[in-house]
Amino acid sequence: MQRFAALFASSIALLGVCLLNLPSSSVAGHAAQTGIRGEYLEARTCDVYTGPCFANAEMGLAGKEALIAWKVDEGHWQSVDLSGLSVAVVLNAEGTLGDDGIFGMDAGEIRSMILVDERSSVAQQNALVDFAKQNAKELTTDVVKTVRVPLQLNNDHASGRATFSAGDMAKIETRGMQKCDCVCTNEIVYYQPLTQVHDFEPAYTKTISFQGEGLNNKWTTNEIRSAFLAKFER
Repeated sequence: MQRFAALFASSIALLGVCLLNLPSSSVAGHAAQTGIRGEYLEARTCDVYTGPCFANAEMGLAGKEALIAWKVDEGHWQSVDLSGLSVAVVLNAEGTLGDDGIFGMDAGEIRSMILVDERSSVAQQNALVDFAKQNAKELTTDVVKTVRVPLQLNNDHASGRATFSAGDMAKIETRGMQKCDCVCTNEIVYYQPLTQVHDFEPAYTKTISFQGEGLNNKWTTNEIRSAFLAKFER
């Protein structure tokens, strides 16, 4: 019995040593497959940086469309490496997106289209679609179409300049907010970003456009205070 107890104790000690001496690459590899981070860009067809008077005038009339995009700098989703790839969602709602029932109003039914980086493999495409759905759950309950398309997203947080393109289908171009963009001197970030992000800042949208098929709505809006540059990390 004493011999058995001694053997058991030595086995436990050996196991502890083995665990302590696992290669650091194994731990790092596991961490890499459970984290993802990158750039985020969003633009809508109504002002997000505005005064309450302007927002109230637009509510229910404008801001029914939006384009949101993520670019993965590095990381995995569903254990699939998505580094360098992008995904975007085009939104078309019955009401103003993002008011969350303010003043008894809400966006109503939201139809969406997911744009997937054409460079992705089948596994990567599936992971990108799941990432978009999980990070914009309330916005993607009715996805009418998924399209593979060349995607480009570039954010310059220092200047507020950003560009996004999805082939000839959709685009965003922004610049930083300027003093002349203050109209009523009572502007605030009236709407928050539509998804969970950090380090976000409003930007002036020089143009936002969607000319694709599938949502029964094509639109282009210019010169509006409707964008957010941000970062994401999960």
